[in-house]
Amino acid sequence: MKLCLIIAWFAILGCIQAVTLEVKEGNSTCIKAELSASFSITYNTSNSTRTAQVSLPDSAAVDTTASSCGTDGSSSWLVAVFGPGHALELSFSRNESVYSVANLTLQYNLSDSSVFPEANSSDVVTVVSSSVGIWATINTTYRCISPSTFGVSGETVTFSNMRLEAYMPGNDLSSSESICMADKVSTTAPPTTASTATTVTPAPTPPGTPKQGTYFVKNQNDTACLLAHMGLQLNVSYFSRSQNKTVQELMNLNPDQTNATGSCETSSATLSLKQEEIITLNFTFTLNTTSNKYHLGAITLFADWSDMTAPFSASNTSLNYLRSTLGRSYMCNAEQVLDVVPTFSLNTFKLQVQPFNVTTNQFATAEECQMDQDQMLIPIIVGAALAGLVLIVLIAYLIGRKRSHAGYQTI
Repeated sequence: MKLCLIIAWFAILGCIQAVTLEVKEGNSTCIKAELSASFSITYNTSNSTRTAQVSLPDSAAVDTTASSCGTDGSSSWLVAVFGPGHALELSFSRNESVYSVANLTLQYNLSDSSVFPEANSSDVVTVVSSSVGIWATINTTYRCISPSTFGVSGETVTFSNMRLEAYMPGNDLSSSESICMADKVSTTAPPTTASTATTVTPAPTPPGTPKQGTYFVKNQNDTACLLAHMGLQLNVSYFSRSQNKTVQELMNLNPDQTNATGSCETSSATLSLKQEEIITLNFTFTLNTTSNKYHLGAITLFADWSDMTAPFSASNTSLNYLRSTLGRSYMCNAEQVLDVVPTFSLNTFKLQVQPFNVTTNQFATAEECQMDQDQMLIPIIVGAALAGLVLIVLIAYLIGRKRSHAGYQTI
């Protein structure tokens, strides 16, 4: 039933075909992808806003000029072009053990009236999303049959039936696979009956409040352009090798074992935290240059714990957390739970962050979260209530005393 619904959903979008794309250098293949993709794009007409549903056609071809194996130390690129001026681009990066999609880029041509009828612009628009959560162990194939949707600067890209590999040692996809969490959840869960239900083992004893870490990103002038001070706790559901079932685990990020890197742009800033080789946690902040408001728009987690059957990845690029004003920092001493995907949430403790307009390597005046403001109100309300109670008792005492004096008469 679930498979039928998925197929029907893609049929509606006109995107049930799979496309095979290969990037080669000479006779050797370095990137190969088999996938279906659809795009939801919002555009303006003269008097309204419309949404176009576009699918990656089987006529899509690799742009051999723009695509690259990255053998000179640069990133690897897979660029697929289709229609009059449309393109889907994936850039890859790697370390000693893992490769990942570093950037997902969508280019669309608004002058294509067959896709964007009555568009009030003829521009070619390019939108980019970083750290989308597609990754795999080196020399394995990334597999995700289930639909996976990614936000790309207001537009959405949905992949399904995806099998891809970058930095390939041979010309064929590896038989060893790194399976996405959506596929593992759907294929490893036992069947549910009226008398038995799939259960998730509850988390073990919580590891306690995480230690606060101070993290910063520097610009080319070697001055801080992003500051963060926070304790972080990961809440992850994954399939356990030792228990042979899905478990939920809390893990504190240890700042003493964590390195911080990132980048600062005019309207976006990224903080990447890496704890040894087992955790990489990425934050992407976005600035609205019109309203001068910023927010945390994306979180991506890569984890490879010893009890996991395969590396865990999760990403959401359509978040709206930690909202504040340009020139100010965001502060929240209370514990916050940032829901990312159903299998991953992030708990923050005593957090203060400023991703833009950092001066003198110090936080600017903070805008406090609502929970902190509410907690400040509680003692004020209690104090006011106690003061009111004391006042009532005092008034009652004075009234009683006055009446007792009125009972006496002068002799």
